[in-house]
Amino acid sequence: MNMRITILFGGSNRERLVSVASAQALHQALPEADLWWWDVEDKVHVVQSKQLLDHARPFEDEFKPGTRGIPLEQALDQAKAEGRVLVLGLHGGRAENGELQVMCEARGVPFTGSGSASSHLAFDKFAAKHFAALGGVTPPENVPLDKIDEAFAEYGRLIAKPARDGSSYGLIFVNARQDLVAVRNAAKHEEYVIERYIAGVEGTCGVLERTDGSIIALPPIEIIPGEGNFDYAAKYLLKSTQEICPGRFSPEITAALKEQAMAAHRAMSCTGYSRSDFIISDKGLVYLETNTLPGLTKSSLYPKALKAEGIAFVDFLRGLIELAERRVRK
Repeated sequence: MNMRITILFGGSNRERLVSVASAQALHQALPEADLWWWDVEDKVHVVQSKQLLDHARPFEDEFKPGTRGIPLEQALDQAKAEGRVLVLGLHGGRAENGELQVMCEARGVPFTGSGSASSHLAFDKFAAKHFAALGGVTPPENVPLDKIDEAFAEYGRLIAKPARDGSSYGLIFVNARQDLVAVRNAAKHEEYVIERYIAGVEGTCGVLERTDGSIIALPPIEIIPGEGNFDYAAKYLLKSTQEICPGRFSPEITAALKEQAMAAHRAMSCTGYSRSDFIISDKGLVYLETNTLPGLTKSSLYPKALKAEGIAFVDFLRGLIELAERRVRK
């Protein structure tokens, strides 16, 4: 099947800036691809190559509310009619929680990455931790909001993060009693996962589905946050954050990271690719979460792991496209 390749980027959530950077890297690898920008009003706009490659910000300046574009549903109908395969340069929100995926599945539009059920499951941190545990991975225990005072008194440090969003956003480190107030206030607006803070080295491991249906784990990456915590600022803004690939782990830890990343991938029935995050504590690996649309910018973790494995970025993308096309033919 020879389909038109379309990079869909942007989205209606707050991770649009990272999406632009991912789309830039995707388009440089796939220069023949069309470019569709999904704006905050759920409209889709055609973007020119130079417009994307010269850009350093989200596209709100070019596409202000009320400007021309077509509704997302209409764009997906068009993708079906024109035989397009969507390469998703998207992160978070409706792009990652399964909503976009089910809209594509209902129309038979092929897209890269995991399907709607897997995406929805992985995006919900409560459900993801439960399924990962059933798959043999060890997540931290949840702390109920009404038990947060007792947990803080017992453990001394906690961590809280939105249950259904990228964990870089809204992350709260509970190091003092006044931080408990911040968690309670944040939990008034969205559900939060609260856990005991676990000390250790941060590591992440990507998983790749090959075109024959088998999966492999990529070299794990060691993360040393620039200011102690791997939040949004450390991930995207601080130059002092170190990401060492392959990580300086023992052979035993490297093997365990790979095994558990693949176990989490399988437990949530992910397809295409995923990346799972862990803490390497003095008591072993602790699972944090699985990302079904990890960043694909030039500085993102997943492309670094691909490079360490000796897989060219364009070959990775061609493989994802082949898997996406094959999935709609079943």
